This record gives sequence, structure tokens and C-alpha cells, in this order.
Amino acid sequence: MENKILLLVLFLTSSLYHNLKAQEIDNQVYFTTGFKIGEVTDKSAVILTRLCKTSKPVAVHHKRKEAPFKSPIDFDNTVPINNMEGAVEGSFGQVKIRLLSKDTLIQTKWMYVSAYKDFTIKRKFENLRPNTTYNITIEGKKEEESPTTHIKGKFTTAPSQKEAVPVLFTSSTCQYYWSYDNPTRGFKIYDSMLKLNPLFHCQTGDYVYYDKPGPMAYTVPLARHKWHAMNSWPSLMDFYKATPLYIQKDDHDLLKDDATPYSSPFGELTFEDGLSIWREQVPIMGKPYRTFRWGKDLQIWVVEGREFRSDNKIPDGKNKTIWGREQINWFKKTVQSSDATFKVLVSPTPIVGPDRPKGKFDNHSNVSFETEGTWLRQYLADQNVFVINGDRHWQYVSVDPKTGLWEFSQGPVSDTHAQGWNPDNVKPEHRFLRVKGGFLATKVYREDGVPIINFMHYDVDGKLMHDEKISAKQ
Repeated sequence: MENKILLLVLFLTSSLYHNLKAQEIDNQVYFTTGFKIGEVTDKSAVILTRLCKTSKPVAVHHKRKEAPFKSPIDFDNTVPINNMEGAVEGSFGQVKIRLLSKDTLIQTKWMYVSAYKDFTIKRKFENLRPNTTYNITIEGKKEEESPTTHIKGKFTTAPSQKEAVPVLFTSSTCQYYWSYDNPTRGFKIYDSMLKLNPLFHCQTGDYVYYDKPGPMAYTVPLARHKWHAMNSWPSLMDFYKATPLYIQKDDHDLLKDDATPYSSPFGELTFEDGLSIWREQVPIMGKPYRTFRWGKDLQIWVVEGREFRSDNKIPDGKNKTIWGREQINWFKKTVQSSDATFKVLVSPTPIVGPDRPKGKFDNHSNVSFETEGTWLRQYLADQNVFVINGDRHWQYVSVDPKTGLWEFSQGPVSDTHAQGWNPDNVKPEHRFLRVKGGFLATKVYREDGVPIINFMHYDVDGKLMHDEKISAKQ
């Protein structure tokens, strides 16, 4: 009899324990899609995160086609989103963010997230100190008495514009979830870039691809899923926890190929839907075109190429534009007033090229925007501006034969995403050409008192493939 009572007690205790653990798990929130540090200046930064219901994304189980792109085989676009690879369901709850330097603590109150904004939350921190490292702790909980989850990272603010300090930053473009080259980490380049300890990173568009399968993002929930899946790759999470981001959109992470405000919807997804999701998912506040100063020797311009452009298909002329009049006026004013030693334009699309001659009518190197492109190349050359561009799926260094303008194309994030140019087709303007994936690192420093800018192309494994060192004009 005593044995039966003991067994019953053990059974009830075990059941109670498992029920409590299940309730605890159900009451837990996670940071499965990480967080982003954006728009860092010498005085401010924006932090964005999202509360999640599960600790891990849905694992990849589809086989893939051959390169390029390696899209999934027999993907069913109609299955529930939470069953799709990379799915990370959001969770209601509260978030608290703390920044800690050597002698300063800045923190928010507990803030509720909303399903209306996909359980994301975004806050700008001001009154920071220049050239100062801040450790970040983000806490999350579902309810007042729920267990707390946390995630940590760090960043360093920009130096003041009077300081001549070395700056190294990275940049990349064009990443499709299914073009991953590491089945557990996601994309190799993020781990390779992190080893360089960049002070910041420029992502020049096509962060996700709404119009490639796995799924095709015909609705707002499917479009949001693309961000969840991409952000849950461990290599991206680790990189962005330690690296501030300046991000730009292009066509595929806004709506579809060659998107403009005049584009028809992609399924049920409209251009305005794309803008709304973009603003929700990235650490940006204010205008989509911005400029950032990093000490005495470097200033970058991060421009917008989709929101203000003309219809791609109308005839070229003085009124046909990619940037729009307001952005052009802002750009000219800020460039001409800058006393930075080196000026770098970060563009989502090419300005010099060369681009493919057939079927391309979307950027300043195409004849469809020849009028604005011709003016822009000459203006940038006259102002001694260098161009870093995204959108092209190959790496190159080009020097415009008419103006001498330099352009550096980063290439896509993986070798399986590289395509679109014959590697044997080396043009006179090419100083470097490689039809493979990788990234660009840019370093600004002084050698014997002389300012130098160094553009370095790397492969996905972090091997240096080409570099160009250019001294400041005396």
C-alpha cells in the first residue's frame, strides 16, 4: 500500500513539474531574430528588436536546385507560414533596452510590442558620447511575472569630425535566403566580416527577395516572413549584435524586380505595403537618404533609389530621375559643405557600371537614365567622391573613362548567387573583375601623416582578392 501511495505521489509531482515547465515555456519570449543597431553618429543610435514565440526558426528541409540562386525544389507557397523554413512566430510582451559605457547607464522603461508592427520595437538613443563603446542588454518578458530573456551586444559611436582616427567598415548586397552557403550559420561572409571588427556595415539593398520562391511574398505576412527567416540565421545575428548598420532598400526587398512607385502589386502586396514593412523591419528613423561623418577623414552618403524615381520605361530626358529633385538638392548641398578628406557615396545601384547591355533599364549606368547618369558621374568626379554600389551579382572595380569616377561593386553574399556577367569580358574600365560572391571592406587611415583610403574585395571565406590604395590629393 505504501509503495502505491509513493508511486502516486511521484506521478503527481512529475506531472505537476512538467505542467509548470510547459507553462513556463509558453510564458517565455525570445530574441530569435536578434536585433539591429542603426544610424550611429557621434551622438546617437537607433536600436530595433523583435519579440519571438520560439527559441529557434523552423529548420531547412527542402532540397535546392543548382546554382545560380539555388531556390527550393517543390516549395508549396500555400502551406501555413509557421511551417515554412526560417519561420519565427512573433510574441506579445515587453522589452527593456540598456546601454552601458564605462561611466554612463542609459535605459528605457519596459515597453510593449504590438502585433500591428510585427512585434518589433525601435528606439533612438541620443546624448551619447563620441568614439565611445556602449554595451547593450535587451530584456524581454511576456507578462509582468513572466521569466525574463536577454540578449547582449555592443557598438562604438563615431568619432567627432575633428578626430583623425582609423576607420574600417564593410559593405554587402544581394542576399537570398536559399543561396545560403553554410547550412547551420547561413552566410559565410558575415563570420568573415566579423573577424575584421568593422566599426559599421553598409547593406546596399536586396536584403531579402520577395519575388523569389521559398515563398513568393504575395501578401504582407509572407513578406514579413522573409525578414524573420533571414534575421534568424546565426551568422547574421552574431554580426549585427556587434556591428552598427546603415541599410538601404532596392527593388526585391521593397516589392519586385525593378520596382518603382508606378509598379503594379506583387500578388496582394503593394508598393505602399512594401514601404510600410521596410520601415517596420529596419533601424531607420526619418528620411531614407542620410549622411554620416566618421572623424576628420571620412563621410559617407547613403542614398535612396526607389521612392522618388520616375517610371523606368518612360523616355529619357532632363526630368527623368532616380533620385528625385529634393534628394539631389540635399546631396549637392551636403557634399559641397563637407570638409571630410574622403567622400564615399553608397548607392543601391550602379552609377559607372558597365552593366549588361540588354534588358537593363533600372540604374544610372543604363541608357534609360543616361541624362541623369551623365550629370551624376561628372558631378561626383568633380567633387572627388568614390562610389560603392550594390545590386550587381559580381565584384568589380571600374573607373569611368570620361570622368575618372571610381566605382566598387561588392558582389553578392554567396558564390551561388553570383551571375550576370561573363568573367572573360574584361572592359577597358575594369581594374578588377570577379564573378563570385564576397564583400567589400573599406579602410581610411593615415600613413606618415598622409590620409589613405583602401578598398579591399574579399571572397566569402574572408580571403583578400583585390585592393586599391588611394592617397588624398595634396
